Amino acid sequence: MPREYVRQIDMNSFSGKTTAWQTMHVDPYLLFLLLVLSATGMTMLYAAADNPMYSLKRQASFFFIAFTVMIIVAQLPMRFYKNSAPFLYLVGIILLLLVPILGTGAKGAQRWLAFPVIGRFQPSEVLKLVMPLIVAWYLSPRVLPPKFKYVVITLGIIAVPTLLIAAQPDLGTSILIASSGLFVLLLSGLGWRYIVSAISIVFASAWPMWHFVLHDYQKGRILTLFNPERDPFGAGWNILQSKTAIGSGGWGGKGYMEGTQSQLNFLPESHTDFIIAVLAEEHGLLGVLMLLFIYALVIARGVVIAWQADTTFNKLVAGSITLTFFVYIFVNTGMVSGLLPVVGVPLPLISQGGTSIVTLMIGFGLLMAIASDKQHFSR
Repeated sequence: MPREYVRQIDMNSFSGKTTAWQTMHVDPYLLFLLLVLSATGMTMLYAAADNPMYSLKRQASFFFIAFTVMIIVAQLPMRFYKNSAPFLYLVGIILLLLVPILGTGAKGAQRWLAFPVIGRFQPSEVLKLVMPLIVAWYLSPRVLPPKFKYVVITLGIIAVPTLLIAAQPDLGTSILIASSGLFVLLLSGLGWRYIVSAISIVFASAWPMWHFVLHDYQKGRILTLFNPERDPFGAGWNILQSKTAIGSGGWGGKGYMEGTQSQLNFLPESHTDFIIAVLAEEHGLLGVLMLLFIYALVIARGVVIAWQADTTFNKLVAGSITLTFFVYIFVNTGMVSGLLPVVGVPLPLISQGGTSIVTLMIGFGLLMAIASDKQHFSR
């Protein structure tokens, strides 16, 4: 028997012991942390929403759907997702191409498609999950670190949906999707010369991006980041009120539902993108640190699952999903605290949302599928 095969055999198979969690293909540690985050989100949503009971019922229904979908996703073996990756990627690209033709718009952007029964949804949400799958599918059979030609092809795979989404325009989502693919490339052992070259290209492209690519509202967000007082009652209003709410909370906060910025409606989007400002005002820095600690435990569990994964494909997918989850948290907290431009990224499992919650839970379902995957064959 080949040594590599012996090394990859699950030692539990010798003992013959299988726990109930393994039978259900559910990771109990990850499930517990997600339930804690969901309960925290429901609690904060009740305090932040204009119509608390309606928002609470709506959010609860989304969580029920999301957890159900997560469990279903976890039941399928990872070879199914690996074999399906090219098809899912092709479907995602076709849907993105249909957006400018058949899509519906809102607030100056055309990002949605509407179908009978399914209803309205954003095709870009599909690519959030497909991107790490397709890049891992392409790279995993090859010798890693990948050669230059494979790096170029991978960048092309990432660039197509990224550019289509950026043209909607939806720069925030396009960056997140590109990141999920680039994380797979990075985890494949990408050399430092590629990383340094990429950083140099980003800096070199700043000027042409500003003058020929970015829309006026996107430029306004960047200018507001550096000087929100330039338009305190317009573009700078959100960030100024957010920073006021965060600062007024102090260490221990003003108390649950006692925040003035949120309860008196000074803080816009308090139930979606800026909900962590509500948490900071009502529960202070202590409450924010506790939430970040729970997030850190989720990320740590994802890292463990990636580390223990049996195949290169599983490792790359698990690592990308975990790092992308971190980016969601980093971008939201950064924009709410005035460290990053406002790009409309919700706080995972805390902000009100439907599609974003289901998408996140599908990602966690993939992590659970990787944790329970029983394929121990050669990489």
